[in-house]
Amino acid sequence: MASSATPVWFISGCSTGFGRELAKLVAARGWATVVTARDKSRVADLAEGNSQVLPLALDVTDAKAVTAAVAAAEERFGAIDVLVNNAGYGYQASVEEGEDSEIRAQFEANVFGLFALTRAVLPGMRARRRGHIINITSVAGFVGFPGSGYYAASKHAVEGWSDALAAEGAPLGIKVTCVEPGPFRTDWAGRSLKQTPNRIADYAETAGSRLKMTADISGKQAGDPVRAGEAMIALVDNPNPPRHLVLGLWGHDAVVKKLKERLDEVSGLRDTALATDYPKDR
Repeated sequence: MASSATPVWFISGCSTGFGRELAKLVAARGWATVVTARDKSRVADLAEGNSQVLPLALDVTDAKAVTAAVAAAEERFGAIDVLVNNAGYGYQASVEEGEDSEIRAQFEANVFGLFALTRAVLPGMRARRRGHIINITSVAGFVGFPGSGYYAASKHAVEGWSDALAAEGAPLGIKVTCVEPGPFRTDWAGRSLKQTPNRIADYAETAGSRLKMTADISGKQAGDPVRAGEAMIALVDNPNPPRHLVLGLWGHDAVVKKLKERLDEVSGLRDTALATDYPKDR
């Protein structure tokens, strides 16, 4: 466990979906829980009758709000043992049709906001030589699907960054896990999703088809956010948590297939790779 039998959790993006269900599960265990959303009223109910829950307004793209939220959490509970970077959303478009303003907004929330919140929490974890950072990425952190290129780029960025964070944090007692859900019954594919419609016919069967499929499956996904929350809590109970946790059968199989294909491709080009080094006598 991150620190003791009663860790302090800080969860971003608790108004709906994974964040909300996880917050309820953590609070039900009697653990101190900081629940955040851009609109504090969306999470106020999570604190009703429970003094161990602290609701805060937090837009992760606002640097001052990030600093204030972390300070408020540490003042109230003395520490943050578990940070769950859950805030973020999906944006879909073909690569060619992607809109610059939407792409940049996606990265501000999914990437730069996550970076900023983590940096704000790290000094306390480093001082105490303990902590667990859980980054909610996606199957798209491994696989770039048509229509989701910019979303995949944001999640790939977090995955690579998390490798570095894990290497830097390990000697300091700070653990890092990326949780990579496949399709789950959250608002990701519904209210939260932003799309730039496919109008170029050449992409109709790739990006266009996927945009339509995403809308069609909203509310019918196989993944259960409550069970996902239980799996995340189990991570913190694990003295040697994994660096990656893919959630859902579809997501698990998609990631395993992609990684096997990539390993086979890279391994098969070993001779070409070695041929680009200077000769050994130089």
